[in-house]
Amino acid sequence: MSRRVIIEADGGSRGNPGPAAYGALVRDADTGEVIAERGESIGIATNNVAEYRGLIAGLELVREHAPDAEVEVRMDSKLVVEQMAGRWKIKHADMKPLALQAQRLVSGDVTWTWVPRESNKAADALVNEALDSATGSVLRVGVAQPDQEESTFERLSATWRMRTQEKPTTVIMLRHGVTEHTVNKVFSGLGGDDPGLTDLGREQAHRAAARLTKRGPIDAIVSSPLRRTRETADVLAAELDLEVQIEPGFAEAGFGDWDGYNFLDIMERWPDHIQSWLDSPAVAPPGGESLEAVFERVDDARARLLSKYEGQTVVLVTHVTPIKMMLRSALDADMTVIHRFELAPASVTTIQWWSDGWPVVVEFSVVPD
Repeated sequence: MSRRVIIEADGGSRGNPGPAAYGALVRDADTGEVIAERGESIGIATNNVAEYRGLIAGLELVREHAPDAEVEVRMDSKLVVEQMAGRWKIKHADMKPLALQAQRLVSGDVTWTWVPRESNKAADALVNEALDSATGSVLRVGVAQPDQEESTFERLSATWRMRTQEKPTTVIMLRHGVTEHTVNKVFSGLGGDDPGLTDLGREQAHRAAARLTKRGPIDAIVSSPLRRTRETADVLAAELDLEVQIEPGFAEAGFGDWDGYNFLDIMERWPDHIQSWLDSPAVAPPGGESLEAVFERVDDARARLLSKYEGQTVVLVTHVTPIKMMLRSALDADMTVIHRFELAPASVTTIQWWSDGWPVVVEFSVVPD
């Protein structure tokens, strides 16, 4: 029987983009012994770039120390695992050369396994050790597994110490007020009719603005380019005396031919297609966007937002799907989690991002009185 090894890899960015590092180790699958491990700071990068660099480092360690072994890769990055397994397309320009480099290092069959973050602590510890190290690098061969309880304690202690010394980037996500499409519960996305607010929708926007003006200083207002979000943002901007910044990446998903139809209509007209759409985030509505594509678009916009407004409080006026994608990113969850959120019109959902890359969901779908 050939030798079996496990690659555990991770990457992280304190700011996303911000100071970033990767960590990777190779473990004997039968004994659990760590054969080799590596961590390295890579300068300013996003989480996804750092995660791909971790995968590449793990594959390089296998070539150096166990070239003939059967390999299983375990990562808590759903994006990297699904893209390398060939189930998700690679669309982001920064990811394509890294994925190609990783593919060139693969020899034979590799098993790609997504694991929850708490099951990837050893690689995560290497990431943080590299970021905190004076040299920015870690390389050990033939080492024992670090004490995971101690690593968790140290990480949590450092996190709480950091939070007493700095401000997070607070993103207050405000869903727009109701439109006729909202009332009729029909799909309404990018490239569709682009309806404006109803009288009730404008009333909701004013109630939300009144609540947000009381919660403390707000540094900026960012809006999706669609009409209903711009109208909602304009109400808030008038209250706060701020200009609205438009970010196209936070537009609602493009639903293509489904725009203007409710779910039951779509089930009758496109039963097979909508079943495929629900089953796979890579499937797009006819003429629309896949959930995978929307996630990448929103995640890119999130990175720009956090970089531009680091340490500030921003109101982001957007739609159901982008808010769900932001929550999915914060929770580091599988795509199916977005079908378990219910967001009320003109409701507020808040996430804080800290410089160590750890997001905290502060409130969810709160409707102003």
